[in-house]
Amino acid sequence: MTAWLDTLLFGIYPYICLAVFFIGSWARFDRDQYTWKSDSSQLLRTGSLRWGSNLFHIGVLFLFFGHTFGMLTPHVVYEHFISAGNKQLMAMVSGGIAGVLAFVGVTILLHRRLSDPRIRATSKTSDIVLLFLLWLQLALGLATIPLSAQHLDGSMMMKLAEWSQRIVTFRSGGVELLADAGWIFKTHMFLGMSIFLIFPFTRLVHVWSGFGTLAYVARPYQLVRSRRLGLNPRAPASQGGRPF
Repeated sequence: MTAWLDTLLFGIYPYICLAVFFIGSWARFDRDQYTWKSDSSQLLRTGSLRWGSNLFHIGVLFLFFGHTFGMLTPHVVYEHFISAGNKQLMAMVSGGIAGVLAFVGVTILLHRRLSDPRIRATSKTSDIVLLFLLWLQLALGLATIPLSAQHLDGSMMMKLAEWSQRIVTFRSGGVELLADAGWIFKTHMFLGMSIFLIFPFTRLVHVWSGFGTLAYVARPYQLVRSRRLGLNPRAPASQGGRPF
């Protein structure tokens, strides 16, 4: 990959994605608050949704926070407690487990949305595209594990972390650190940034609701009543409100 393309994709494109991510999210919340939701399809079919949604969310939340703290925490903060190599090994093992969980979950969700005629008919194009991009991103993330095993000294992880820290602190020189990164790493990074780019235009905006209040974690489920139970207030209700 030529130097100018590296500069475009990993020196300029990240700021475009972050700008659209923050400004677009704010604009959608300000102008279209009624679209700020996860658009649950549980009413149409519950079965595989519970497995797919739970596996996906458990795995992807671990990966999100793991990437955030792992990539943005300066080496000097943890070097007295764990070496760069051991940190990379820990990230490979824990991230691999979480990645498999999320990958299995998103595969179930994608198959469910494409194979069920009722769900397919009510799905937006953005729903299917988003699930496919998440599936591809998780697959690429798992594919980086064997490559990371070739750099158990932590050298590649340190370069990737330094690049991300330079991006968020608006420092130059980060692109040069990616000169030795393989195409799988770079594709994984590019697709990850692209997900931030489309974030404000998809159902992913409901993530902000989770980070916006601690009550989200302990919130009660949305009550979804079966049609055969009618409107009887004493009838048992199923637990719902799960996205995808």
